[in-house]
Amino acid sequence: MFHPTTSKSGRILFYPLILICKWMGKCSPVTLIRLRYFFTFRRCVDLKNPKDLNEKILWAKLYSDTSKWTELADKYKVRSYVESIGLKEILPKLYGVWYHIDEIDFASLPSSFIFKANNGDGTGTNLIVRDKDKMDEKQRKNILSTLDHWLKRKDIGILHVEPQYKDMVPCIIAEELLIQSDDTESLIDYKIWCIYGKAHYICVYYDRDVEGGKAYKLTYDLDWNAHPEYTVFTSDYPQGKLLPKPQNLEKMIHIAEQLSAGFPEVRVDLYNVNGKIYFGELTFTSQGGLMDSFSQEFLTELGSLINIKDFPPKKQKTK
Repeated sequence: MFHPTTSKSGRILFYPLILICKWMGKCSPVTLIRLRYFFTFRRCVDLKNPKDLNEKILWAKLYSDTSKWTELADKYKVRSYVESIGLKEILPKLYGVWYHIDEIDFASLPSSFIFKANNGDGTGTNLIVRDKDKMDEKQRKNILSTLDHWLKRKDIGILHVEPQYKDMVPCIIAEELLIQSDDTESLIDYKIWCIYGKAHYICVYYDRDVEGGKAYKLTYDLDWNAHPEYTVFTSDYPQGKLLPKPQNLEKMIHIAEQLSAGFPEVRVDLYNVNGKIYFGELTFTSQGGLMDSFSQEFLTELGSLINIKDFPPKKQKTK
């Protein structure tokens, strides 16, 4: 699906509009949210009396305290949280963390690994290295140039008004490269929607393209019954086939509920590689609260379970 903020050609063509939206994200975030919501759904957002999942995420971004999101959406800092609740065993191995490009030492890294930006917002900030020994000097310089660009990116999340990214200190991490040993072309993402620490649905993505922008998907309930009626399919995200129920599904659900305890809503992303569960990330503002990838029935059902009064109140700025 073409999108002006994620497509390279779109960013060039719509550059003046993107600049205006960035200014609005800083100076008038409510207006930007109203405009983007209308552009996406062709109706006005209700921020005074939010009802569905999108509206309540948008309300929380604007009017609640999101400082905890900043810590837990950070792909490096969240590891401490996962470990603190006794789930260290689901963390992929960490090979290094760097705040400056000249600190990165390829010699200290294993043959295969994955680079990630800690403040990655879903716009191409993962880079897989399958065999570093086969890289020539030009390829290595290109990788370092990409990582340097990640470290210098500004205004992360501003186009979606995602305040959790604003106070993150950018860094690069290198983690274990997880490899699936079946006939799928990529890892299977299990995105588990949790409300008040209770799992409700699992959205599954698999066979992603090399750039991570296209995949097959399907939504399941906790008993592994498929619900295609809850998902909006596109040419980039077509309906996936029925996948076998993971043998340790109950354990995955339990882990997701442990990780989401204490939050009105959060999406817990896990991997299940050859029977071993791995942590992916915690997502508080899926698609920035502009999810057009789920049916209105799905959004209304989950939204009805959330009381906006349960989000922590926004801290008042001191003069």
